[in-house]
Amino acid sequence: MMIEQTDLVVTEWIYIPPVDLHDPEQKITSKISLEVMKKTAAAKKGIACRFSCKFLNGNDTVLLYIGEDSYVIDLEDKIDKNEILKMIRNSYAKFNEKFDLRKLGTILQHKTLTMLDEGRIDIDAIVPLLN
Repeated sequence: MMIEQTDLVVTEWIYIPPVDLHDPEQKITSKISLEVMKKTAAAKKGIACRFSCKFLNGNDTVLLYIGEDSYVIDLEDKIDKNEILKMIRNSYAKFNEKFDLRKLGTILQHKTLTMLDEGRIDIDAIVPLLN
């Protein structure tokens, strides 16, 4: 089986330092989402994983962070649910690693990304994209 992973590309990093925290007791919150899209080429198939994360101070955006990662697979290769989940985990790990490097020097330097809830990923909807 031949699976090639691309480098994660940060497509958005919009950091807006808060003028003041709305309420010192109110914590900065974050939301994360995942989109998976089909990619095709002449002799290859693949998927792209796009993670989006938004950090909020009340209703004000502090950071919008979006990163994209791709997998290129030979057409004849069959990919199962476990392999897809492994790809998503790897992409999330790279997304998290880039965040950890870029957050230094921001108000978010002591924050972590929300953990990926694998139970909410509809793997059954992704399988047909690759087979």
